[in-house]
Amino acid sequence: MKNFERGTCIYKNLFKSEDSIKDWILEGQAIIDVTKSGLSLKNKLDAELYGDNAHWLFWCPLDFPDKIIVEWDFLPKSEHGLCMFFFAAKGENGKSIFSKDLPERYGVYPEYHSGSINAFHISYYRRKYPTERMFNTCNLRKSYGFHLVKLGADPIPSVENVIEPYHMKLIKYKGVVQFYINDLLVLDWEDSGTEFGEILEDGKIGFRQMAPMEAIYSNLYVHEAILKE
Repeated sequence: MKNFERGTCIYKNLFKSEDSIKDWILEGQAIIDVTKSGLSLKNKLDAELYGDNAHWLFWCPLDFPDKIIVEWDFLPKSEHGLCMFFFAAKGENGKSIFSKDLPERYGVYPEYHSGSINAFHISYYRRKYPTERMFNTCNLRKSYGFHLVKLGADPIPSVENVIEPYHMKLIKYKGVVQFYINDLLVLDWEDSGTEFGEILEDGKIGFRQMAPMEAIYSNLYVHEAILKE
């Protein structure tokens, strides 16, 4: 297993004011509020009425390099729903995901795993369906395609037993992807660059939720990742 340490901080967002998200880009419809606790996100549309159209994705506008450590605090506020984090997201042929040459996206899941972008996403709070709630896992997928490349146990309890935010840490370093919750290693995977397409490098990051999830995010940091010899 490879070990990494934080280098230079290249992005910080504490989500303390509306200005902190003024340039972020929403695809789909969501209720977004900045509270004293952080960035509150929940669906605007009823999932029972609108199905997959009730889900959405909230992108940070910046491009991030490869070899990064992304950290944030996560507080689930509802028992049912699902949370994901997207990273190394780029459009097909190396374009920006916001290129006008790409089809417009509306928050519908297949647009992100089998559409016109390449990305990783990790689903780390999977409580939408009964089969997910009976056996909690964190799933790492690579796109283009719906490739489940690694699965790990989810240590976050049911929401009634949540006392304080959980600290999430994602490391992306060349082919290596590691994910921690409260410093507990949840999954560790290294991409060969052959079985599921070329190794993904730089790109956008973003938060996704599936209705009826409600959660609060705070203390988002992105550092350079340094490999410890």
